[in-house]
Amino acid sequence: MRAARIHRFGPPDVIEVEDIPRPSPASGEVLVRVAAAGVGPWDALIREGKSTVSPPPPLTLGSDVSGVVEAVGTGVSGFKNGDEVYGVTNPQFVGANADFAVASAHMIAPRPQRLSSLEAASVPVVAVTAWQMLFEYARPEAGQRVMILGAAGNVGAYAVQFAANAGVRVIAVVGSKDLEYVRTLGATDVIDYRVTDFVDVVRSVDGVIDTVGGDARERAFAVLKPGGILVTVVSTAFVPVRADVRFAFFYAEVTTARLSAISGLLEQGTVIPQVGSVVPLDQVRTAHDMLAGAPHRRGKIMLDVAT
Repeated sequence: MRAARIHRFGPPDVIEVEDIPRPSPASGEVLVRVAAAGVGPWDALIREGKSTVSPPPPLTLGSDVSGVVEAVGTGVSGFKNGDEVYGVTNPQFVGANADFAVASAHMIAPRPQRLSSLEAASVPVVAVTAWQMLFEYARPEAGQRVMILGAAGNVGAYAVQFAANAGVRVIAVVGSKDLEYVRTLGATDVIDYRVTDFVDVVRSVDGVIDTVGGDARERAFAVLKPGGILVTVVSTAFVPVRADVRFAFFYAEVTTARLSAISGLLEQGTVIPQVGSVVPLDQVRTAHDMLAGAPHRRGKIMLDVAT
């Protein structure tokens, strides 16, 4: 089978699409015939040797996956051969960019039938990240306000949709080209950070969802009400400037339960995935060039594996 492999850490040109043996599922795992796979910033970190969770090379890149169950390991009762599934391969976030991938059974779920394989594979990591940020850490109630930094990004766009669907008022901070886009997602107030400093116009929000980090995150503490919370997934390298607010950093944990909760919203059409540029598996280097800044469409960068 084909697999996008690295034998050393480095830039996109270290990736080689090679022919390797098909893996077999161990206990608690399933083998998935891959239809589509996602490409995200964490894949670049793994490729560059900057990930804290991935194994050393040689390894097959990729975590987000959708496809059909081809074989089931011992101890797996929730899935059978022929099931259409989506999710993440394993806690190390590797192995998905291939014709066949082994996935932990507790990190996949039935694919929402409303979605194509490409749409489904675009969902898991970014949607679960947004879900955890909003509902497990910030926990806003209906009618409360949250400000989302980077609201047009892949994680931010899900956070906007989840919040709006829950009756939470969303203040979206984005660039000029994304103003209308985040309004369509459900943002009630939109700030163009290139024109307006959010610190000048936002007061006493219940939570901040941070997907950008840096100076914007530091300044965002000023807009929180006492007891409010800032949730970030960007980095731990910051020190809050206020003692009367809370903050949280975490690594996303994709589980069947979280995916299933999100699947319900996807099936209803309440939440819409955003597939960006799509390239075949053999052009995986191009996808990683896009991660590094090469032109690409808004949304999740995807690999079409089945065609």
